Amino acid sequence: MVELLHLVTSLALALFYLVPACLLVVSATWVGFAVTLPWLPDSPDRGLGGLAVDALMMLVASPVAASLLARLACRVQRERLGAVFGIVETSPPDPLPGDGPVVRSWRFVFGRDAWSMIVYSTVAGLHGLVAGGLVMFLVVCGGAAAVGALFGIMFVLAQGAPEDIAGPLALVAVGPLLALVGLRLTPSLVATEVLLHRMLLFEAPELRIRRRLVHVQDSRLRMVDAAEAERRRIERDLHDGAQQRLLALTMTLTRARSRVTADPQKALELITEAQRESREVMDELRQVARGLHPRVLTDHGLGAALPVAAGRAPVPVRVDVDLSERPSQRAEGVAYYVACEALNNVAKHAGAARVTVAAERVTGGARGSADRLRLTVTDDGVGGADPEAGTGLYGLWDRVDAVDGILTVHSPVGGGTVLTADIPWEA
Repeated sequence: MVELLHLVTSLALALFYLVPACLLVVSATWVGFAVTLPWLPDSPDRGLGGLAVDALMMLVASPVAASLLARLACRVQRERLGAVFGIVETSPPDPLPGDGPVVRSWRFVFGRDAWSMIVYSTVAGLHGLVAGGLVMFLVVCGGAAAVGALFGIMFVLAQGAPEDIAGPLALVAVGPLLALVGLRLTPSLVATEVLLHRMLLFEAPELRIRRRLVHVQDSRLRMVDAAEAERRRIERDLHDGAQQRLLALTMTLTRARSRVTADPQKALELITEAQRESREVMDELRQVARGLHPRVLTDHGLGAALPVAAGRAPVPVRVDVDLSERPSQRAEGVAYYVACEALNNVAKHAGAARVTVAAERVTGGARGSADRLRLTVTDDGVGGADPEAGTGLYGLWDRVDAVDGILTVHSPVGGGTVLTADIPWEA
C-alpha cells in the first residue's frame, strides 16, 4: 500500500513535472504561428506592440518559467528520493571559477544544467504518468468494476433475466484479477522509478565527477590522518620499547666487555643475557612492524603471507587461497593490509571463535570489466560492526577505494560479520 501511494503521488506530481515541457511547446507553437500567419490570407494584424508583448511572453517569460519550474521539479524529486529511499546527493562546491552575478544568473536560467533539468523533469513526468496511470487504472478500475458488478448481480437477481448475470459475473472475476496484477506490478514500477531518477539526477557525468572530487578529498584527508597516526604509533613504540631495550642491550654488552679479563664466567652470563635481550628486541620490532609490508609478501605473494598473518591472530583462522597466479604488488599489498586489519578487528571487537580468510580471482563478467582480487573475511562473532565505533572500517574503505576497489561489510547483530574487498587485479 505504501508503494501504491507512492505511485499515486508520482502520478499527481507528473502533471507538475510536465509543465516546463508544455511551456516550451507552447512557445515553439507560437513561433511557428508568428512565422506563418503573415503569409496567410485574412490573417489578423495585431501590430508591432501586440507582437512585441507576445514575443516577450513566449520567448522570454515562458522559457524562464520553464527553467525555474524544472529546477523546482528536480528539487522536489531529490527530496522525495532522500525522504522515502534514503538516496541523498551531496552538494559539492562548484570547481569552476566564480563569475559575476549576471553570468551566474544567466547560467542558472539558460545554462546547460537548466536545459538538462527540463529533460529530466519531462522524463520523470512521463514515467510517473505511465506508471501511476497504469497502476491506478488496474487497481481502481478493477476494484470498482468488481464492486459495481456485485451490485449488478443483485439487481439482475432482483429484477433481471437469469441470462443477464453472465456479464456481471465475468467482471467480478476479472476485476480483482486486474487489481492484483496492478498491486504485483507496483514494486517493479517503483524500482524502475528509483533507478531512472538515480540515473537522471545523480549519475550525470558532471555530478559523478564533482562527487568523485569531494570523495577523493575526504578520503585523502582521512588517509593523511591515518598515516600520521601510524607514524606516531611507530615512533612511540620504538621510543618506549625497542629503543629502551637496545639501550639495555648496549649497557649489558659494555659490562660484559669490562669483565672479560677479570671475571670470564660473569662476562659469559652477561653475554647470555644480551642474547636474550636481543631476541626480545627482535620480537618488539616485529610487533612494531605488524601491518607493514612484510618480506614474505614481496617474495612469495599473498598465498604465503596470509597464513603468516593468520598465525598471529589470537583466534583460530582458516585460510583458503585460490590464486593460480599473482596479482599486482599493489593489489597484494592492499589485500594483505585489509586482512591484517580485519583480523585485528575480530580480535578486539567480534568475540569470535572461528574466522575464515579467503582470497580468489573473480573474472570481469560480460561487460568487459577487469578481473578482481576478492578477499573475504568471515567470523562468527557478535556482529553489528559500526564504522563510527572506532573499528577501523573507514581506514579499510579508504585503502580499498584508493585503488578503485569496493569494500562491503555485512554485519547483522548477533549474526557474525562478512567483510568483502573487491580489488582490481592490476591495481
